[in-house]
This record gives sequence, C-alpha cells and structure tokens, in this order.
Amino acid sequence: MPRLRGSGASGAWEREHRYGAQVHLLDNRFLLTALARLSSPEVRHPEMVGILRQVYQTMLVNVAGREFPSVHAEIPTRMAEKHPREGVYRGTVLDPKTRVVVVDVIRAGIVPSQTCFEMLTSVLPPENVRLDHLNLARISNAAGQVTGVDLSGSKIGGSVEGAILLLPDPMGATGSTTIRAVRHYLEHHGQPNRIVAMPMIATPEYLRAVLDGIKNLVVYSARLDRGLSPADVHETAPGTRWSEERGLNDQGYIVPGAGGMGEVLNNAWC
Repeated sequence: MPRLRGSGASGAWEREHRYGAQVHLLDNRFLLTALARLSSPEVRHPEMVGILRQVYQTMLVNVAGREFPSVHAEIPTRMAEKHPREGVYRGTVLDPKTRVVVVDVIRAGIVPSQTCFEMLTSVLPPENVRLDHLNLARISNAAGQVTGVDLSGSKIGGSVEGAILLLPDPMGATGSTTIRAVRHYLEHHGQPNRIVAMPMIATPEYLRAVLDGIKNLVVYSARLDRGLSPADVHETAPGTRWSEERGLNDQGYIVPGAGGMGEVLNNAWC
C-alpha cells in the first residue's frame, strides 16, 4: 500500500521502498498512466512531447513543493482595491531569493529541462533561474556496453554556488550521465545548496550508482523499472532485495523502459 511520507511538506503520495530517505518514488496514477502511454510504440510526435511536458510539470510541482525553501508572505489580491485589509493573501510561498540552475542533458533532457525552466520562471524572479546545456554522450565498447560518458560542447552559464541544481534527465538507467554531470559542476562551478535528480523512470542500478557516487543527492522519480528481476523479488517492497533487483539489459537500456527517448523525441536514430 502507498504511504504518505513527509506530510506537511507537499502532501505527495510516495511508493513504499527500502532505498533510503534520499529517494522519492512518486505514487501517482496520472503519472503512471502518462508514462505507460508515452512508452507505447504507437505514440509519436506531437503527442509524445505533450505527454512528456505533463509528466515533468507534475514532477516539478512535487519537487519544488518539498525541496525548495519557503517564506511567509503578504500579497495583495485584486480584492484589496475594495477591501484593503482583508484582500491580502497571508501565507506560505516559495522563497523568491531561491536560485535554481536547471540542467539540460542533451538529447532526451531538452523538453523536460525547458518545461521545468518555464515553470520556475513563472513563480520565481526570472533572473534567479538559469538553464544550462550539457552535451553528454554515452561511450560504449565494441559489445555495446556503456563504459563512460563524454562531455563536450556544453553551455554552462556560470557558478552554481548556493543554488538548487535540478537534473530533469528522463531516463535513470546506469547513472553514469547523472554522476558525470554533477561531478563536472562540483569540480568547476562551485557547491550547490541542493542537488535533485529527476528521472521520470529509474532503475535499481541507477539508484545505487548515484547514491554511492554523489554525496547528498536527492532523487525524485515517477516510476521504478526493475523488469528483469526474479519473479519473487517483484513481490517485495523495492529495495528489500536491492542486490537482486535488475532493470537494465546487457546494453544498459531500461526494461521495460520507454525505448530510447532521445532517439524517438528527435526522430534521429544514430
């Protein structure tokens, strides 16, 4: 049964798991239905892009509601013209001083990152929100196995010191891309206040890799895929038998997954 974790923060339902407090598996039927539709072979442009935007809009509401700092505010509404004292909203809002850097991991991350960037600039001062572009590519050996990540031609707008670093890369497969991206920022662009990875689909292998490889990382995902795990493992809560869970095939692709999001989104198959 799903349980409510961290109530009072956002009221977001999460799936029960044993991966630790840094992992948040959103238990949202709309998201699960949207991802099932998105992964279907019959879905192409422009429906695919529309669904992907909806997924990340929903995910960002949860992430910002739980991970972003807030302040008490008093904001006049239009009713204040007739009721100066009563026509004022007094309550919690996101802290407008919050700085956010959204990381676009090209190619599959283009639409998710742009969606998050647009949403954040609608509620925070635009000058406090930045969109970076990382050109990261898998390096594979002759057998098609992923051996690393190449970083070149990236566009980074400066320091991330004290900011919230968001990585809305849709597929949490091996974790190598997330680890390489975060390490690049830590080595060259300062220390962010918080680091949040937002794969819409994640594997147990991804979770283990990024939690081991990045200190203080928080992960939000809309779906956990462990389709190659033994049948009896599927009967346990995720993370109970973590070492036996498997969501990647021998080429490092997610099962059941979504079938090469970067290729499908860009109609480019190389």
